[in-house]
Formats: sequence, structure tokens, C-alpha cells
Amino acid sequence: MPDVAENMELNTPPAHADLAAALALQRAAHLAHPVPTLAERKRDLHTLQRFLRDHNEALCAAISADYGNRSHHETLLAEIFPAIDGIDHVLKQLKKWMRPQRRGVDWHTFPGARNRVIPQPLGVVGVIVPWNFPVNLSLVPLTYIFAAGNRAMVKMSENSRHLARLLIDTMPAYFPPEKLQFFDETGGVGIAFSQLPFDHLLFTGSGLTGRAVMAAAARNLCPVTLELGGKAPAIVCAGFDVRTAAERILFVKCLNAGQICTSVDHAWLPEADVAAFVAHARQIVPTRYPGLDTPDYTSIIDEAAFERLLQALDEARARGAQVISLLPGPSHDRATRKIAPHIVLDAPEDSLLLTREIFGPILPLRDYANLDTVIDSINAGPRPLAIYPFSNEAKTVQLLIERVMSGGVSVNDALFHVGQHDLPFGGVGESGMGHYHGVEGFHTFSKLRPVFYQARYSALTLLRPPYGKLASRVLAFLTR
Repeated sequence: MPDVAENMELNTPPAHADLAAALALQRAAHLAHPVPTLAERKRDLHTLQRFLRDHNEALCAAISADYGNRSHHETLLAEIFPAIDGIDHVLKQLKKWMRPQRRGVDWHTFPGARNRVIPQPLGVVGVIVPWNFPVNLSLVPLTYIFAAGNRAMVKMSENSRHLARLLIDTMPAYFPPEKLQFFDETGGVGIAFSQLPFDHLLFTGSGLTGRAVMAAAARNLCPVTLELGGKAPAIVCAGFDVRTAAERILFVKCLNAGQICTSVDHAWLPEADVAAFVAHARQIVPTRYPGLDTPDYTSIIDEAAFERLLQALDEARARGAQVISLLPGPSHDRATRKIAPHIVLDAPEDSLLLTREIFGPILPLRDYANLDTVIDSINAGPRPLAIYPFSNEAKTVQLLIERVMSGGVSVNDALFHVGQHDLPFGGVGESGMGHYHGVEGFHTFSKLRPVFYQARYSALTLLRPPYGKLASRVLAFLTR
């Protein structure tokens, strides 16, 4: 995500007493009841699901108010449904995930002993949520946090004021404060929150803020999961149907007006396919969004992000790039903070559009003659959160997966690896660290605790001092 995705101050304000008190309350509750039963965890998950269903419309309305306009259908599709459906998946798997794992024992030295790995709750988990998918990126992590038996404190973005107020006002009817609390960003809360000695901290947002969060957490040796962003490329390979590629890439690029950390940042195409892609894009986008005023098309979150995107377009245009608006009428509307989907051709290598994460409805197209050029270009930059190869050739897809490291991959589409409940989601390098979703989410918020059970009689009695001939013979046998 861009640096503006999570506007958290980098100075260190004084600690907030309410945050410390909330953590103390939750930690005491955890110590009093450290390992919730399967039934208790399932009850928490059902309660979370009931909250989503009870407040479906209110959640959509609050998010739309925070954006200025956010498609209710997109909120249902990308936030409410994945959270509800994800809870169903976890409910089906939870008993298996909680089961202690049997592990092997060295029978030479520990005959009769047993080894187990027991997943146990960490305690209190902090979650720092960005504004772009604030329900998804708070309640989906909560699904795994509660499944693992933890308690949680959640800090919302300063750009999610309406939603934060809704959550703060309504959630206490579902969960007591010793189980779950939400906090609004009222100035300095983000830094104070990240400085708390949580048992784990999950942050989703920009790389700049992610560094500050990690530095603050390091003071407490608090483990962190960072979900950041980067310039996720689509790579359309020779022979793949250009219209299909355009339909799929543009659906993702226009979803939430491109304000998604796993959106297609830019697209590589064979030189011969660029013109066809542009022609298809000119046909596809107006059929989905007749104009900027359609409620199906989402606004840019705030004035700073709106101006940043227009500045990037102006800079590219001034430096000789071809900027193509894909909707009839004006290319943007300041009153509603809407910017039409754009394609940009021939943007300079050092332009804002090609050097910074775009996080908006602008799609630079880059042409290539040799796939090695694409691979080298991507590998020369920070590792992206995702790559999106489009190819009918399994060998080509495998080549890109092996030679271009990223947090995740969707093949012949974009974004949707994130929507798979049984796949881990996370970045690599500058796009993040750690995972959640799937069993990996349960493991992230658990301590996989190794436990050794000694047999009634220990073979190690043969190796106690004073060492003599018997110990020599045993060790000679073990090291033969």
C-alpha cells in the first residue's frame, strides 16, 4: 500500500491510559482462562458471524460514508461475504486444527517416550486495520485470533471514522471488553497502540508505517505479522487471449477504484498485443461503469490520495506518456473524489507511476519482446505482494513462479488467491512477513508448543556420571 494508506504519525506521543487498561483487562482474563474449549471458540465465531449478519446494511453504509461513495455491492462481495464464508470454513476445520500433533521420538535414547505439539493461545493480539477493506481486514483476522483462543484489541484507521464509531458502539453487545475492544484513531493512538506489549501484533498498511510499527513492537520483542503491498504486476504471455486478460485485469483494477494492496499495479504485454488490450479496455470499462456518477464506482478515500493520483497522471503526461481515460465525459470529479479508470502507455521508467505503488484506478501498460526482460525488471525491485501470470503454457507459468518471488500468485486471473480460505495470505521481503488465512492463520495466532513426555523408565540412566565401561559401550553403539 502507498504511504498514505495508513496515516499514522511517526513521532512517539505519550501512552494512552485507556489502551494500557484495556490490555491489562484482557491479559488478566486470559491468565484466568488461558485455553478456551472448542465449544467456547465456536461460540465466539458464531457470535462474530451473527454480528456481520445483524449489521450487514449498517456496515455497508458506514464504509460508503467514509469513502464518500463506496459500492454497496463491492462491500458485500469483498468484505461481508468473505468474512461470513471464512467463518464457516474455520468452524469446519477447527476441531482438527486444535488436535495435538504426534511427533516422532528418537527410540535409541528415548524408548517409550512421547512427543506432542500442542497449539495453545498466545493471549492478547493487537490488530491495526487500514481503511481500504476495514471490515475484511479486521473481522477476518479476528476469525483466526478467536479460533486460536485469543483475545483482541483492534485499532481502526483515521479514514474509517463512521465504521469505527459503529463498531465501538455495537460490538459490546456481542463481546465483552475483556474479549474484544475496538479503538478509533484520534491522534497518536497508532503509535501508542503499536508500543503495547501484545503477545502478537498484526499490521496491514504501508511499508513506511510498517517499519515504524515493527520498530515499536521490537521494544517489547512482540512478534509481528506485516501485510504491506508493492507493485504487483500482471504478466500477459504470448498466445493468451487478450480480451480475456483485459476483462479479468480490469475487473480487479476497477474494484474499489484500485485501492487494494493486491490489485494489479501494472501489466506487461507482448509488444504486438498492447493495441488490442487498449481497444478491448475502451469497450469493456464503459459497459461496467457508464459514467463517473454511477454508484457502482467507488470514490478515492481522501483529498490527499485524490491529488496524489492526479499528480502522477500529470507527471506521466508531461513527460511524454499517453494517458487514456476509459470512461466518456470528464476524467475526474473533485466533488465526489472519483477518477476514471485510466491506461497509461510509455510512462518513463523513473516516473511516479512506475516507481511507487499506484493504489488507484490507473493501469500502466509495459510492452516486452522477451519474457526474460519482464523477469529481470520485476526482480530488480522489491518483492511484490503478488504476481499474476496469464499463460496457457504450464511451463511458462511454472517458470514465472520459480524465477519471480512474491507473496502469492493467481494464475490467469488476479487477486483471487487472497479469497481462498485454505490458502495462506502474506507477503515476502518488503511486501510483508508472516501469514494468516487457512491453518497458517490458526498457527500464526497460536503457540505450537513442543511437549516431551518421558517414559516411566529412562534409558538415559545408563549415561549418568560417573562414566565407565557401560557408558563407553552405549556411546560407541550410538555413534557407530
